[in-house]
Formats: sequence, C-alpha cells, structure tokens
Amino acid sequence: MTRTTAPAPSTRPKNRIFADLTPLKTSPDYRRLWVGGTISWLGQAMTALAISLQVYEITGSSFSVGLVGLFSLVPLVAFGLYGGAVADTVDRRKLGLFSSLGLTGLSVALAGAALLDYHRVWLLYSVVALQSLCGALNGPARSAMIPRLLPVEQLPAANALNSVTMTFGMTVGPVLGGVIVGWWGYQAAYLIDVVTFGAALYAMWRLPSMEPVREEGRKGRASVLDGLRFLGTRPNIRMTFFSDLAAMVLAQPRALFPAIAVLWYGGDARTVGLLVAAPAVGALVGGLFSGWQGRIRRHGVAILLSVAAWGLAVAVFGLTRNLWLGLFFLALAGCADTISMVFRTTMLQAATPDDMRGRLQGVFIVVVAGGPRLGDFLAGTAADLTSPTVAITGGGLGCVLVLALLAARWRGFARYDARSPQA
Repeated sequence: MTRTTAPAPSTRPKNRIFADLTPLKTSPDYRRLWVGGTISWLGQAMTALAISLQVYEITGSSFSVGLVGLFSLVPLVAFGLYGGAVADTVDRRKLGLFSSLGLTGLSVALAGAALLDYHRVWLLYSVVALQSLCGALNGPARSAMIPRLLPVEQLPAANALNSVTMTFGMTVGPVLGGVIVGWWGYQAAYLIDVVTFGAALYAMWRLPSMEPVREEGRKGRASVLDGLRFLGTRPNIRMTFFSDLAAMVLAQPRALFPAIAVLWYGGDARTVGLLVAAPAVGALVGGLFSGWQGRIRRHGVAILLSVAAWGLAVAVFGLTRNLWLGLFFLALAGCADTISMVFRTTMLQAATPDDMRGRLQGVFIVVVAGGPRLGDFLAGTAADLTSPTVAITGGGLGCVLVLALLAARWRGFARYDARSPQA
C-alpha cells in the first residue's frame, strides 16, 4: 500500500491577518488540487446557471427551473453516504480522477446537445442528476485527501482557502455564465466548463496513490452502517453536525428573500439579488481574512461562537427595515458561517481515522446539502403561519437557544483542543 507523507510544518508569522497561504507553498500536490478545484468550480457554477436559463427558455416555467434543484439534491443526499463508503474502500486518487472524468463527460454531452440544437428538458434533468451522483463520489474523496497532503496544523488554513474557492465560484461563476450565454450561447458556457475540468483532472493525475490507511483490526470492506456506528461513539464530531443543523434548519432566511425584498424594502428582483449576494460576500471576506484561524486551538469554542454569531446576525436582520443595514447583517452571518465551516471541517479531518474520513465526509455532504433545504421549508411555513419577521428573528434566536442546549448536553465539545484532537 502506498502511503503519502505530509510535508513538514513550516514556521509561519504569528500575526497573520489575510488568508494563510502556507499550504499552497509547502505542498505542490495540495497547490495543484486547490488551483484545479478553483478553476473547475468556476466552470461548474457557470454551467449550473446555464442549465437553469436553458430550462426556462425551453419551458417558460419557474416550476421547471425549480425542479433542477430537486434533481440535483436527491442524488446528492441519496448517494452522499455511499460515496463516502466508496472513498474509504478504494484508492481516493482514482475515485477522484474517474468521478472528475464523469463530470467532464457530462459537460461534453451538454455542449454537444447545444451545438446540435437538441434542446430537451429531460436531457438537462438527467445530466444534473448524474452530475450530483459524480459529485457525491468526488466530494468525500477530495476532502479525505487533504489531511494526507498537509500537517494537521495547516488544515484550518487549507479549509479557509477551500472556502474562498467555493465562495468565489458561487459569486463570480453565475455572473460569467450569464454574460457568456448572452454573448455566445449555451454551448460556449458548456465548452468552457469542459476546458476548466482539465485543471482538476491534471491535479488528480499528479497525485500519489491514496489508499485508505486502516487501523489494526478494522475490516477492509467499508460499510455505511459502520461509519454511522462510529459517529455514534464520537460526540465531538456529532456536535459539528448538530451545530450546523441548528444554524441551517432554524435560521435560514433565504426562502423569504423575494417576499421581504418587496414588503420590507419596497424593492424588486435586483433587491433579491443583493440579499442573495450579501452572505456570499461575507463568506468571501471571512475566507480572505482567515489568517488568525491557524492560531486557534479551541475549535469547539470557535464553532459555538461562530454559529451563535450566525443566529444573532440573522435575528437582527429580521428586525431591520433599512436595506443596507440588512445587507450588513447578512454579510456578517455569511462571514460567521465560513468561520464555523473551517473549524467544523478541520475537526472532522483531524479527529477522524483515515479509513473513516470518507464516510464522515459523506455525512457532512448530506448535512450541508439537506440542512438549508429543510431550513427553506421551515422558514416558508413559519412565515405563512405568522410573519417574515417572526420567522427570521425567531429562527435566529431559536438557533442560539438550541446551540446553548447542545453545548450544555455535550460540555466536552467546548474543551476540544486541536493539539490533541479527540472525536
């Protein structure tokens, strides 16, 4: 079995403010993986917008566009746990490479159909579902690779850099996608996506073998149930999931943006766009100014404080009637969410044995994908039964209350020390 050795840690400045670039400097493998992921993520975001625009052009139905999200979510949740189990069984490099090839092939299919003027909604829905399936295999494999490429003290910096990649793609990708589709058509956006995947494929190709390193006594065949049983014995890892669910299910105002843009601010679709963009801008700022995070050792405390900050920022947003003040608190919430994500991911990577990382990353994908959707449903229901103000402010305060109860139930979470990670 080939085993990778993480580079030796390097001395870093103690008073860093901006994102810590040490992982990019010390590990060529991680650098290629990050650059490739950044480029390909941008292409995927462009394609996601292009598909939505094409579905609407074909059908003229917003409901049909909404189904794109459903066809994406269901395979991601359904296969997220399975993808994690596969990542704990096979060479993760090969799994990442083949799933990236699958995503590339799907973009080729989209481009080919557009060039041939074959515009069918069923084809777009099928491609979206298959993209999610490939993503459910690719995501756990990529995440489980990172602790093998870097020393543990560089994981917060690496996860902050990864957050910059995702936020940058979600912010810039749709804008570029809209411009490219408007100028050159859908086929251009899909062909650019094919090209961007080349960077991800090259990064995966250059990686060394990544066979899971199994602890003595562990069986070779990875089981989803074994991963869930393992999670049941690790309260600190469970708390990372519970805290995220408290934030995303109870304090997720996204579904109410169209209503409050009109009711609170007297705006229109452009106002909705600002509301949607504000958390992403805050998340990007949180990633760019993340240098201090590598000095934090009490990751449990950092997670509790950042999730509480999310809940309080959302609660205050629910009381605002000034647009710019509301955007500020949404950006503050997005920044807090990024900080929470960095420490939750780091704890998951550092406190989990290598041969369990894929399965727990699969659980992470299910929680991250499913939590906000449940939050959308809960917020919409609560707003219809009461009012948007009650739904948003009550949800934010409910998040803080539930978080406090969780912290009181599992007090060891606040004592978690990154110098001696215990799951």
